[in-house]
Amino acid sequence: MIIKTDLVKKIKEYFDLNIYETKVWLALLSKGIASAGEIASISGVPRSRTYDVLESLEKRGFAMVKIGKPVKYIAIRPTEVLEKMKSKTMQDAQEKVKSLAGLKETPEYEDLEKLHNTGISPIKSHDITGSLRGRANIISRLRELVQSAKKEVLICTSVVDFEDKSRVLLPALEQAAKDNVKINLMLSGSPEKIKKINTRFNLKSKPSNSNARLFVADKTEVLFMITSENSEDEIGIWLNSPFFSQSVCNMIDNSCKVGN
Repeated sequence: MIIKTDLVKKIKEYFDLNIYETKVWLALLSKGIASAGEIASISGVPRSRTYDVLESLEKRGFAMVKIGKPVKYIAIRPTEVLEKMKSKTMQDAQEKVKSLAGLKETPEYEDLEKLHNTGISPIKSHDITGSLRGRANIISRLRELVQSAKKEVLICTSVVDFEDKSRVLLPALEQAAKDNVKINLMLSGSPEKIKKINTRFNLKSKPSNSNARLFVADKTEVLFMITSENSEDEIGIWLNSPFFSQSVCNMIDNSCKVGN
C-alpha cells in the first residue's frame, strides 16, 4: 500500500506527530494488526526505528500491544484517538489556566511588574501608542481595557461586532457594572437586532449612526478599529491619551445629540 504524501503531511499536523510516527500509524491502520517488520515494509520507516516509534505510539494511545508471540501491534480506531486527544487538550488547558492564575502570587511576577513600571514611568502618557493585529490580540486588549476602567466605559460599535465579541465583553462589562463603572453602549445596525441584543443580554444600548468601532476607558485609553468588521485580518490602534480619548467621547456625544 502506498501512503499519499499529502495525507501524511496533514495527519502529522492534525495529530501532532513526527514524520515517522505518522507513517507508522497510517501503515498500522491499513493492516489493523501487524508486526514491526510488516509496518516497516509498508511505511518505509527503517526497521531499527520502527520499534521505538511503535512504543511511542503505544504510550500516546495510538496503538496497543497484542498479547502473544510474535509481538504484534493493534491499531486504535481514529475516533478513539481523537477523543483521547480532545480530553488531554482540555486537561492540559485547565492545568495551564490554573498555573497562570496563581502566577500573580509569586515573587517572579512582582519582579515583572517592577521591571515594567521602571520602564514605563519615564514615558509620557500621550507617547504610548500601539497597533494590534488579529482578533485574539484585539479581544485580549479590549478585555484589559474594560477591566482597568475605574469610572466609565464607552463602547461605540456595530451590533454585529458587539455580538461577535460578546463572549469576552459581557463578563467584563458585568463585573465593571458591579464595580459601579458607568457603561455607555452605542450600537449601529438593524434596530431589530439591537433590540434583541438588549433583551437577550439585559442591556440598555443606544442606537448610533456611526460606523466607528471604538472602546474608551475613563476618557483616557481608547482602542479603535481601522479595518471593517468583515475584514479577515482585524487591526486596531490603542492609545493612552486623555486628550484624544476626551475628544473622541465628545464627538460621539455630539453625534448622538444631532441624531436625536
